[in-house]
Amino acid sequence: MSIPTLGKRAVAEGLGTLLLVYFGAGAAAITLMLAKGTTPATPFSIGIGALGGLGDWFAIGMAFAIVIAAAIYALGRISGAHLNPAVTIALAATRRFPWSDSAVYIVAQCVGAALGSLLFAFSAGPDSVLIGGLGATAPFPGIGMGQAILAEAIGTFVLMLVIMGVAVDSRAPAGFAGLVIGLTVGGVITTTGNIAGASLNPARTFGPYLADSLLGGPNLWVHLPIYLVGPIVGAVAAAFLYDWLVRE
Repeated sequence: MSIPTLGKRAVAEGLGTLLLVYFGAGAAAITLMLAKGTTPATPFSIGIGALGGLGDWFAIGMAFAIVIAAAIYALGRISGAHLNPAVTIALAATRRFPWSDSAVYIVAQCVGAALGSLLFAFSAGPDSVLIGGLGATAPFPGIGMGQAILAEAIGTFVLMLVIMGVAVDSRAPAGFAGLVIGLTVGGVITTTGNIAGASLNPARTFGPYLADSLLGGPNLWVHLPIYLVGPIVGAVAAAFLYDWLVRE
């Protein structure tokens, strides 16, 4: 089978990231919208929305898990379904993906993320921006920048290690990559979401930030370095560690 052109692969990356943001970040926005008007959280129900604590983060994590798995199975044969600039950079750094194509993939991912966020805003209405912030990520109260970067780096490290084992390594059993990668993202979000939002993906953060800026939502650009440094460092470290572990 012939390799799709770079243009087609870029479209697939943009579409996959659009779906990731629409349904994943959209789930975070919906959670905040549903929680509007609820009573203040008690010490036992501290969290993002009405369910409190891990209940909300599990629901958001599962939304991400399902859409990521769907996007990988639908588009993986076309573009590889990176859906994440940190993944693209890590694969390029380990010489598994050409640097010459990386910029096109990253631009496509960011454009897709922004379009996904805008489409969600148009679908869900102004409350998705003013209350839900379109699911934009930011450190939670009491979390410093260093802590947030560390949480994002650790979460993305785990994600990339799994990607290397189930999708990149030719010895991996066929057919499980989408399911396992999706569930890994869901698990990381459930555990670390209330630290810095568990973005694990610079494009996933960029899309809602841009859409919020265009539509009058919160201005969170000051936090963008967290979601660039953390995921990229974590993904690159995991890719190089995996190579070292399996090298004969």
